[in-house]
Amino acid sequence: MTQTIYQFARPTQPVIAVTGATGAQGGATTRALLRHGSRVRALTRNPSSTAAEELRGLGAEVAYADFDDRAGLDAALTGADALFTMSTRNDDDAGAEVRQAVSLLDAAAASRTVRHIVFTSAANADRGTGVPHFETKHRVELHLRSLGIPWTVIAPGVFMDNYTSEWTLSGLREGRFALPLPADLRLPFIPAADIGAFAALALRHPEEFAGRRIDIASDNLTCTEIAETLSAVCGRPIEFTPVPLAQIEAHSADLAAMFRYFTATGLDVDVEGLRRDHPEVGWHGFAEWAGAQRWDLASPEALLGA
Repeated sequence: MTQTIYQFARPTQPVIAVTGATGAQGGATTRALLRHGSRVRALTRNPSSTAAEELRGLGAEVAYADFDDRAGLDAALTGADALFTMSTRNDDDAGAEVRQAVSLLDAAAASRTVRHIVFTSAANADRGTGVPHFETKHRVELHLRSLGIPWTVIAPGVFMDNYTSEWTLSGLREGRFALPLPADLRLPFIPAADIGAFAALALRHPEEFAGRRIDIASDNLTCTEIAETLSAVCGRPIEFTPVPLAQIEAHSADLAAMFRYFTATGLDVDVEGLRRDHPEVGWHGFAEWAGAQRWDLASPEALLGA
C-alpha cells in the first residue's frame, strides 16, 4: 500500500537580528542560530566584508547597521521579531558605549515588532563593582528593563578568547603567561562559542529565559592551571608570571579597576549548575578550548621572514 506523505505549511519563522554579527560574540550567536535553522538577520557596519560574505554563505541575511546611525538601525530592525546585542567599551569616548546601546534598544522598541531582546553584559556587573565598563553595561541593562519588552541578560565571565591576542602570545613565546592576578585566584572563564550557544538558546526559547539575568561561564580556573594547560597544548614550558597592577594602570585605568575587583572580590558563576541545567549548550572547558586553537608561537618577525 502506498503511503501518502502530507506536508503542512509551517508558520513563518521569526526573524532574529544579531548585532556585531562579524565579531566574536555576534558571530558565534549567528552561527549557533543558523545551526538550529533559525532565520538570522546579521547586522554589521560592513555588509560587503569577507566575514559578512561568509555569513551569507551559511544562510544569514546580512544588513547594514551602525549604532550611531539611528535611521539605519530603524531600517535594519524593520520586521525583526527578536534581537541579540551587546555593548562595547570605548576608551576614547566614555559615554559612547551607553549612548550607542541605548540608541539601538530604543530603535528596537520603536520597531513594534521586536518581542524579545537578549543582551550580553558582564558577570557581576549588577553588583556595584566600580569597574567602569561593568558599570556602563549595568546602565544599559537598566534601560533595557525600562522598555517594556521581554528581555534576557546573559553575563559572561572572563573571555578565554582574550588569550589568543598578541599581548598574550608575546609572553607565551618567552615561556610566561602573565596577568596582574594572584596565581591561585580561581575565576570563571568562557569562550565566545559558548556565549553564542547560550544566547541562541535564550533567543529560541524566550518563554523560558525572558525576565532573567544569568551569569555564565564554562570553567573555573586559576592562573597557574591556565599556564599548565597552555604548556601542554603549546608543547613548551609556560609559567604563570604575576604582572604589577601599575603596568596595567599605565595602559588602562578601566582594566586596572577590573583586575583590582577580581583580586579583591572575584566573580561568582555557578558553572556546575549551568552545565547541569543546560547541557545542550555544549560547554567547553579551558583545556578543550585551548586544544582547538592554533598556538603559533613563532615571532611576528620570523613569520615575515625577518
